[in-house]
Amino acid sequence: MNRYERLNALLELLAERGRIEVDDVAEELSASAATIRRDLDHLAGQQLLTRTRGGAVAHAVSYDLPLRYKSVRHADEKQRIGARAAALATRGSVVGLNGGTTATEVARALATRPDLHEAGSDTALTVVTNALNIANELAVRPQVKLVVTGGVARPQSYELIGPLGTKILDELTVDVTFLGVDGIDPVLGAAAHHEGEASINRLLAARARKVVVVADSSKIGARAFARICGVEEMNVLVTDVGAAVEDVRRFEERGIEVIRV
Repeated sequence: MNRYERLNALLELLAERGRIEVDDVAEELSASAATIRRDLDHLAGQQLLTRTRGGAVAHAVSYDLPLRYKSVRHADEKQRIGARAAALATRGSVVGLNGGTTATEVARALATRPDLHEAGSDTALTVVTNALNIANELAVRPQVKLVVTGGVARPQSYELIGPLGTKILDELTVDVTFLGVDGIDPVLGAAAHHEGEASINRLLAARARKVVVVADSSKIGARAFARICGVEEMNVLVTDVGAAVEDVRRFEERGIEVIRV
């Protein structure tokens, strides 16, 4: 287990239990007590927990893990999903991208697609996003025209949320939106943990001719607090081969194309 995996595991254990002890988690994570103490000190320095004499307690803040720690979860699956989803965008199209680790992999795959780097001065792709980390990666790509929504930055996901973002999206039309989600259900649709993110994501989906949900299999059947859009508003679900056959069938029965990679 590398350091980022340990940090992620520590935060998840703390979110689940409310309090952890160094010796206990050191044994669980097959790490030394000294290593766990350094990790807890690091997380305390970022205001993600409060250190105690023998361990740590949950910090009195929202316990949605920051994006940089979530990135280690199902990393291989997310990269495959990102590459396959990016292939669905055509040269010259307008693409919408929200935040999150899987949507970030879509952005990276789009940025490195060989056909989008062919010689010529024309714009290969226009990307509309509310995610600051995605904007940062795409801003240096000369063949990508980048449009960033306004809004207030949410530190956990790097997404811009709030009414300032809706003003821009109200004026745009998107060919395809790639939508990262916290949960997707064949009856309830797509959802996010935070209502502000869900609101902007809902508009990104509504402004698109085609909606492609990108979600690893752990998100299928999971529920989250705020609804983004219903199943009837989705066109494609790109997920990994870990998705259960029965779940895939239920989505397909609702008219959604399911791609497993």
